[in-house]
Amino acid sequence: MDTPPSPSQASNRRGFFRETFGRLLREVTARAEQRVAPRRYFRPPGAADELAFLASCTRCGDCIPVCPVQAIIKAPPAAGLAAGTPMIDPGIQACVVCEDMPCARACATGALVVPPDGWARVHMGTLELDPERCITFQGVSCGVCARACPVGERALALDAAGHPVIRPEGCVGCGVCVTACVTSPSSLTLRLIS
Repeated sequence: MDTPPSPSQASNRRGFFRETFGRLLREVTARAEQRVAPRRYFRPPGAADELAFLASCTRCGDCIPVCPVQAIIKAPPAAGLAAGTPMIDPGIQACVVCEDMPCARACATGALVVPPDGWARVHMGTLELDPERCITFQGVSCGVCARACPVGERALALDAAGHPVIRPEGCVGCGVCVTACVTSPSSLTLRLIS
């Protein structure tokens, strides 16, 4: 006659199944996102994750005219399911980190939402520095990127030698520093968050 599993064995099984199903769910979600949205875009602040964003955005464009610097544009027709959705091309016009997020406030569908703690939780992209391209690593005084940063030293500062120091936890990924950089191409690159 089989003996019932002990409480610790049952707990281990539940943990195993919970972990396995969680991993499977994450994999299925990632694969679905790859099919639905194979190319990613920089989204306005307060955007939901890509699948939820695509599902809730009606492509009304209400967020576009309220942007004070016209950083928000519509994704091109070649964008597939993302066509017509609001996006930002930081290489053309970076988001300037408006204090009141008028783009998110204009969204009636929930595709863009002002986070409860404002900009503290917004991360539109990940900033990277190429020290070989940055002139401060060649002995030239600069600091334009740090002075241009709308978030300030919380995101980008200069160390004692005058070199830019990125603070990922404070950087919102707006791209202002990328366009302000004096090198061509820019010493700073903004990457999509994967």
